[in-house]
Amino acid sequence: MLDHGQAPPLSQEKRKPVNPLLRRKPVEQLVAEGGQGEGGTLRRSLTMWQLTMISIGATLGTGIFVVLGEAAPKAGPAVTIAFIVAGLTALFSALSYAELAGSVPVSGSSYSYSYATMGEFIAWVCGWCLVLEYAVSVSAVAVGWGQYLNELLDGMLGITIPEKLSAAPLGDGGFINLPSLVVVLLAMVFLMRGAKESARINTIMVVVKIVTLLLFIGIGVLGIKGGNYAPLAPLGITGISAAASTLFFSYIGFDAASTAGEEAKDPKKDLPRAIMLSLGIVTVLYCLVAFVAVGAMPWQDFEGTEAALAQIMTDVTGGTFWGVVLAAGAVVAIASVVFAVLYGQTRILFAMSRDGLVPKVFAKVDEKTGAPRANVLIVSLFCGALAAFIPLGELANATSIGTLFAFALVNVAVVILRRTKPDMPRTFKVALFPVTPILGFLACGYMMYSLPVATWVAFGVWMAVGIVVYFLYGVRRSRLATAEM
Repeated sequence: MLDHGQAPPLSQEKRKPVNPLLRRKPVEQLVAEGGQGEGGTLRRSLTMWQLTMISIGATLGTGIFVVLGEAAPKAGPAVTIAFIVAGLTALFSALSYAELAGSVPVSGSSYSYSYATMGEFIAWVCGWCLVLEYAVSVSAVAVGWGQYLNELLDGMLGITIPEKLSAAPLGDGGFINLPSLVVVLLAMVFLMRGAKESARINTIMVVVKIVTLLLFIGIGVLGIKGGNYAPLAPLGITGISAAASTLFFSYIGFDAASTAGEEAKDPKKDLPRAIMLSLGIVTVLYCLVAFVAVGAMPWQDFEGTEAALAQIMTDVTGGTFWGVVLAAGAVVAIASVVFAVLYGQTRILFAMSRDGLVPKVFAKVDEKTGAPRANVLIVSLFCGALAAFIPLGELANATSIGTLFAFALVNVAVVILRRTKPDMPRTFKVALFPVTPILGFLACGYMMYSLPVATWVAFGVWMAVGIVVYFLYGVRRSRLATAEM
């Protein structure tokens, strides 16, 4: 029995030393340690509905409210097809996630799955990618939130936040993106209250953004002009692929759901359901909104527009009221993405810290709230700094490549676990195995290939730093390493 908030000791059974890069953490141990942190435990309080809302909260809004302005100029009217391509790519990986989440319901998500199947070094690489994916995603979405906040202030009060205080200094000509910093800090305050309270707040925000997008579809369809759909793909397949790679950034919500494995009431059943349900809902809404948006506004006009939907509402109605309503909904919607993704980031680091690969402070749990408060504070300040000083475009691309790499590893992990533990109970199984995970791996690889060279350079630098950190810190402090001494 687990008590006093301490993780169960590693097996002291004498065994032959293995290459530290290849040592694996047994699935049974991963599950047994669920919820255990430094000085306390995470609380199992989340229902299937709340898990689905976390997943939608981390997903819905990102691609539509923010990145649509980046993707439409690449794909033209075929941006709807780009959403479908990105969604299908996400679906292959989502199926693998659903199987692993139901079998190994832990906070570490793909990091933990890799630890159990491919060894510590690959797990570290995956975890390091997840840090990039989540931290940079929070920051990128926060940048877009500031754009819609300006739209809202302009429509309601006729004022906007000065560019020097609402744009990043590195490329956007500002001094600090203050709104982006503020929304990250607000999310931090709510997350400090614990998973149950945070989930309630998130559910309210998710309902608001679904209603907002349905409102846009209902009004925006009145402004559709058939000529805006021709030519369908002005930049060809290359443009669609490039847009899909950018939009894949919009489908990381189900990954956030899998990070709640140690706070779900019935994770083995509820996590797979939440992952698949949320992916279906957001894909349908993304495609409908994108189709209406490019029909109501020429695709060339999306260039440099980070609040395109509010602008479309204003143009279609000939007044500012509905544009203001859309902007208000977007402010809530994008805030919920920041909130849910920031939650996921803290839980990834919680798992890595418990394994000894990052400092213990990230696994320290507050006894009163059941939340890793120090973890939340550190991650929020880091993400807030990124949002305040780095432009949106570079952040979105960096997030996409980290996400694709982690998802590729999950597709490999599900194949390995099927072979190494064929009799392990599984509440969900990937259809058409092993074809589906292989297609998922190949699709992720192709979309990574479509990303710009600058993104690959940044990714290479990030991974190099991560490898150095692992060999200087993690390889010796790992709990598996100390157990072998």
